[in-house]
Amino acid sequence: MKLFELLTFTLRVRTVPQALTHLEKALNEAGEGVHLMGCWVSEIGAQNRIAVLRGFDDAACRERERERYLLAADAFAIGEFLLDQQVDDYSAFAFVEPLAPGAHGPFYEFREYNLVPSGLGPTLTGWRKAVERRTGGDYSQVYGAFYATSGRIPRYLHIWPYGSLEQRLDVRTRAVSDGAWPPENSGPQLLQMHSTVYLPAHFSPLR
Repeated sequence: MKLFELLTFTLRVRTVPQALTHLEKALNEAGEGVHLMGCWVSEIGAQNRIAVLRGFDDAACRERERERYLLAADAFAIGEFLLDQQVDDYSAFAFVEPLAPGAHGPFYEFREYNLVPSGLGPTLTGWRKAVERRTGGDYSQVYGAFYATSGRIPRYLHIWPYGSLEQRLDVRTRAVSDGAWPPENSGPQLLQMHSTVYLPAHFSPLR
């Protein structure tokens, strides 16, 4: 699967549990060819935020689903709780296969990087060389990596699951110390870096 979208909902304070109950039912109404990959609630970073990652069989499926929810009165059934919503389109890095559904977390770090105008090509080259070592048994797996095809470009998103925040700190420290990460020539491509740590909703395929 190559095509993905990230839906981000910012909700009124203390309404997230209620919203998740409504959202779970609404996500099940998506059409054929739409796959819920994960649903998470922000824990560290911007608060009262829900992130929904979905994959699509092809561009036509994504277009049909986009049209469906844009024209609906309240497609995700959380309008009464909603302060802001955003949708971003992504394509998966061809050489990074997203992990299968299951328990990989529960902590999922979403790292989003804005790049210089020419930065995507060198970023992909560096990742291709480095990601096998970084995701080997000495360190930790990456759920997936994706480059944006809408909104502010070029930018990319990578999602890292960890069993604990202590594991995250240990793995990241050792990977840098060992020279396993970050990828070669990655620094000159970066303009801004943003990170949010999420926990999975009870119905998320990724836990």
